[in-house]
Amino acid sequence: MATSIGKLSKSFFIKLLVGIIILPFVFWGMGDVFRGGNQNVIATIDSKKVSTQEFVDYVNRLNLNEEQIKNLSKTDLIEQILSEYIGRKVMGFEIEKQGIVISDSALRNIIKNDKLFFKDNKFSRTEYEKFLIKSGITAPQFEANIVEQEKRRQFLSSLAGGIVVPEILIEKEFKKENQTKTIKYIDLENYHSKNKPSLESLKELYERNKNIFFIELKSIRYAEIKPELISGSAEFNENFFKQLDLIENNVLDGQTFIETVEANNLKILEFNNVNANKEDEGKNKIENLPDDLFKKIYSIKNVLSPEVINIDGKYYLAEIKEEEKKNRPMNDPEVLEALNAQLNFKEKIEKNTSLAKDISLGAFENDSFKKFADDNGLEVKDYKISSLKQNEVFEDGLIKRIYLTKDGEVNLITNSTLTKSFLISTKKTEYKTLDKNSNEFEKYEAKARLNLINDIYQSYDESVNQKYKVELNQRTIDRVKNSFQ
Repeated sequence: MATSIGKLSKSFFIKLLVGIIILPFVFWGMGDVFRGGNQNVIATIDSKKVSTQEFVDYVNRLNLNEEQIKNLSKTDLIEQILSEYIGRKVMGFEIEKQGIVISDSALRNIIKNDKLFFKDNKFSRTEYEKFLIKSGITAPQFEANIVEQEKRRQFLSSLAGGIVVPEILIEKEFKKENQTKTIKYIDLENYHSKNKPSLESLKELYERNKNIFFIELKSIRYAEIKPELISGSAEFNENFFKQLDLIENNVLDGQTFIETVEANNLKILEFNNVNANKEDEGKNKIENLPDDLFKKIYSIKNVLSPEVINIDGKYYLAEIKEEEKKNRPMNDPEVLEALNAQLNFKEKIEKNTSLAKDISLGAFENDSFKKFADDNGLEVKDYKISSLKQNEVFEDGLIKRIYLTKDGEVNLITNSTLTKSFLISTKKTEYKTLDKNSNEFEKYEAKARLNLINDIYQSYDESVNQKYKVELNQRTIDRVKNSFQ
């Protein structure tokens, strides 16, 4: 059964136009999860087929975490990834039509100027090779991805090159930020905190989400790599760093923590069943382990996968020896806090939704703004805003919302976490004058240019969506999702 790309995404191409997605070079290594994929088609772009195996190989190259992998069959992440992949393919067709080519010398310059591969302020072939080994990618694969990325960059530059920004758009951008608004507002904090969640609602929420309340405990071990132990000198000299490179290469080649320690006469320090707050099971703080070093060790992703760590010029060999997760009871103070916060958040959403509906129906016209405040024990306050940076009462993002509110309008504004919510009513707006010979003019010209470029990308995206006929094989998509169960 085929279905249109529109069911997945109204605009797949714009995702790539506005922000180029750089392919991560850390492989999850799911293996051959979909055998016989070459005989299956997951999508067609015009007459060009996208094989299932091709798509699964692409998924394998993404830096998906363990939780994402587990939930691929339960979420729409596969659909999102497929939409992105089709966008990449379409962009590739457009790039090919333009004849964009990246020469070998240009490719070499890109890689040699990447500070990721620098050592002693210059390109190091060794660092480049170490990166490839650690990432599980070959040089041709990596270089092919660099070429693809550079082609996209040049392609996007060609779409919006040489545009001239009309002064009216610059003025419009200036006025967005340079205005004085006189408003009245109601802080909704007390309105949202009237009711406390019941014990029954807390229990119900806990039972539904018991699996997310756990303590992660890790047993860690490390050894300091001292110069006198591996190079025969107390100095951090060239011989030390050669031996350090050898240790790191041996680890990358599969040498275990114990094998490396024994080969280099290192002293092991161990801490068992430690949480992310550097506490043992008895909530005792580990004092003789530097915070920076602990955070680095604790963040190691894989068990029994040693790494060489540099902290403030000292070098360590470290690994996670083992890890486990333990469920936390409902009466745990942090669990209770999280449950209460979630229920309060839900109530805030419901109340704000109701307020937004009332506003749309004209419920706050005339004297009803103050009446709402009086009925709920709240206060109406007057305020004047003359800058986006004026954040004594409102956060920057909220002030932007206020600036977009027309005189005489009532608006509900809230931050993304719903920790701050306000009813505001704009009484009067006054605008500043833009000096065309000032640095301000250049600043707002740049902002207007960026907006215009984004509009061009959007228009091009719409054109491309009409140009290419994309069909998806829903049965195959479902089979791919099910293969991750």
